[in-house]
Amino acid sequence: MTQSVTHSPSLNPSDLQLEVARLQDELQMRDQLVQQLSQELFRLVKGNAGFMPAPEVSERHMAEMRALREQLQGVEQQVMFYQEQIASRDTEVYQLRQSVKELTDRSRMLEQVVQELPHVYREKFAERMAPIKEKIAMLQRENRQLHAELQSVSYRLAVRNRRTTHIDLPSFSQGGTGPSIPTFGNA
Repeated sequence: MTQSVTHSPSLNPSDLQLEVARLQDELQMRDQLVQQLSQELFRLVKGNAGFMPAPEVSERHMAEMRALREQLQGVEQQVMFYQEQIASRDTEVYQLRQSVKELTDRSRMLEQVVQELPHVYREKFAERMAPIKEKIAMLQRENRQLHAELQSVSYRLAVRNRRTTHIDLPSFSQGGTGPSIPTFGNA
């Protein structure tokens, strides 16, 4: 009737719970047997006042009672061991769930950061480009101004060169005689 149960730390929580339930059922069954034996013994002793059990029967019953108590203690120790295992596993499961939650939150945060990166880079690039664009616009204005000044100087030089080279152009006087037009004789 004795059954040895080995301590196996490799059982998973559901196996541990089944084992604890089986051991509790066995314990309950043994408690019922002890109760029945006690009642039967009480009934026999009460019903037969002159009944004195034989010493060997009494010793046998006492030995069985001791064996049952030892088995009961063993089963109780096993139940406590499995309950500790279940509590330890429950704590581990809770910690793992917390870790999963924290990692999920961190993953979401990183995902959001990755999604925002293009916008952030565009802003940073625009901030860096603003002074460059201003400098380009200033250089273009300066270039147009210098180009206009160059054209103005070129025009003035052309006018000055024309005056200094003294090109004789026919002049039309307002007086009576106009310019002389060459004739080709009596052609």
